[in-house]
Amino acid sequence: MGKGASLSEGVMKKILLSYAYVGIWIFLSFTVIVYNKYILDKKMYNWSFPISLTMIHMLFCSSLAFILVRVLKLVEPVSMSRDLYVSSILPIGALYSLSLWFSNSAYIYLSVSFIQMLKALMPVAVYSIGVLFKKESFKTESMANMLSISFGVAIAAYGEARFDSWGVILQLGAVAFEATRLVLIQILLTSKGITLNPITSLYYVAPCCLVFLFVPWILVEFPVLKQTSSFHFDFVIFGTNSLCAFALNLAVFLLVGKTSALTMNVAGVVKDWLLIAFSWSVIKDTVTPINLFGYGLAFLGVAYYNHSKLQALKAKEAQKKSAQTDEEAGRLLEEREGDGMGKKSDSQA
Repeated sequence: MGKGASLSEGVMKKILLSYAYVGIWIFLSFTVIVYNKYILDKKMYNWSFPISLTMIHMLFCSSLAFILVRVLKLVEPVSMSRDLYVSSILPIGALYSLSLWFSNSAYIYLSVSFIQMLKALMPVAVYSIGVLFKKESFKTESMANMLSISFGVAIAAYGEARFDSWGVILQLGAVAFEATRLVLIQILLTSKGITLNPITSLYYVAPCCLVFLFVPWILVEFPVLKQTSSFHFDFVIFGTNSLCAFALNLAVFLLVGKTSALTMNVAGVVKDWLLIAFSWSVIKDTVTPINLFGYGLAFLGVAYYNHSKLQALKAKEAQKKSAQTDEEAGRLLEEREGDGMGKKSDSQA
């Protein structure tokens, strides 16, 4: 009785902790998105410099990551040669900087709710680029699922009250760059046995993002900032915003480490619905019935995608366990045969 009770208490503790990690991640992800929108939107804080904002984030995150890895030594760095850094980290950093720049730029032109609807295309982009790079096998069922998500997003876009073509191009570009980055991580790092958690990822990737963003910043935003003599750097706004962005990376580290990447995908769907509700009720963005219908269709497609991934993971785990069982059975059989042969030779002697 006591043993069963302690077991159920342990299980309950794990479940509650998992929910806590999910809750923290949703809260921080939600906060970063709304905070970025507040800073960049012309009707709110009105600081429409997405490259500068991304560079502030990267500078803050790379500095804190350096302190955690090199000074406090709370996180172990991975062994990284110069060749590996140039061939793997630099292209990933370039894609990450483009993804962040484009996604932050989209907040100037589009509502938070519509951006979340467009982000539903991420599985489509990851799958398509995965097939292109031969990391995913082409399946008719999977492609039909991807088309259903795309169709749902297209309906949501058709029903958007504040549709802006340039904003849509920026957000779709951000999705494409992020999907390519995720596939390249598999090709350039995971296949070589290198795993980066969010802290070591920031430690290696954030500094090169800063360098990549410096070029467009000099050409696009620096001349405008130089003319804006009235601007003064608000340490409270940009400091807390950067801290939230860094805390979000820590939350990803906790969530994926203590649960799984799939849990984060499912939590992401919940976060998207919350953001749509917040955008409509608090920011007063227009969300039309056609918007919701289209996103509902896309949501069902994403849910099916996550379910398929879960089934594939379960099948892989079952296959691994079966192989281990067969290996152990083979080893036991060999040991018994060895013992039998030993006894037989003893009796003959």
